[in-house]
Amino acid sequence: MTHTYAPRHDQDAAILSDTPSAEADVPFTYRKIAPPRAALLPLELRVLAEGAALAAAWPALNRAPDGDGHGVVVVPGFTADDASMAPMRRFIANRGYVAHGWDNGRNMGATQANLDAVVAKLEAVADETGRKVSLIGWSLGGCFVREVARECPDLVRQVMTLGSPFQDVRANAISMMLQMFAPEDVIEDPEREKTLGSPIPVPSTAIFTPTDAIVAGDACRECPGGQRESIEVFASHMGLAYNPLVYFAIADRLAQAEKRWRHFEPPALLRQLYAVHK
Repeated sequence: MTHTYAPRHDQDAAILSDTPSAEADVPFTYRKIAPPRAALLPLELRVLAEGAALAAAWPALNRAPDGDGHGVVVVPGFTADDASMAPMRRFIANRGYVAHGWDNGRNMGATQANLDAVVAKLEAVADETGRKVSLIGWSLGGCFVREVARECPDLVRQVMTLGSPFQDVRANAISMMLQMFAPEDVIEDPEREKTLGSPIPVPSTAIFTPTDAIVAGDACRECPGGQRESIEVFASHMGLAYNPLVYFAIADRLAQAEKRWRHFEPPALLRQLYAVHK
């Protein structure tokens, strides 16, 4: 089966009147969200500490539940490539999943070619494993995987986004760079961006940080209800790809049996480090 990503502009996407039960239980209303303040930018230096914390926590993280062998595709954020997500893919593979990058070089914006590349990778991994695939996307990559899941729900097991501003893609500190590299942005289309945050027809977990200096944390949260959740962690935007709390949440989400999705419940020892919004 071959899918091609095709942006939808129909108003039904906002009303959700004809979508599966996983998504159609609350009306969606688009709202503008202010980008983060420039004064927060120095907080992104926390990524260095988060990388060190990941190395220290690696032995403990490797005691996370083993996987069932299904495929997982990890899509990098803006200007990043598969190398930036290598630690995450290694962790996922160590847990027993078939972990893949997007194999499409640097993510230089929301172009039609980039979205088609995610669809092609999804199809290839689904063919390889004979099963539905979990999609994980960091920042802009998370906006990609949500839209691909919307177009190809028959191939997607669940979606996880890491600091992805799908509720308002303009709520970021780098809009000028995005426009420079991808002037024909199919996500920041004036019509389409109003429905990007509408629920998707597969289980969805949005991991975000309220102290994000690149995108507004509120723009990265899922709509309440259904098979959706937002997991709040203390992290930098850059560090979401390396933060051990994020890795633990990913392992927990991936370990769920297919069609038995449940909301995240952190263990007692970690409960104070997460806030789960259902």
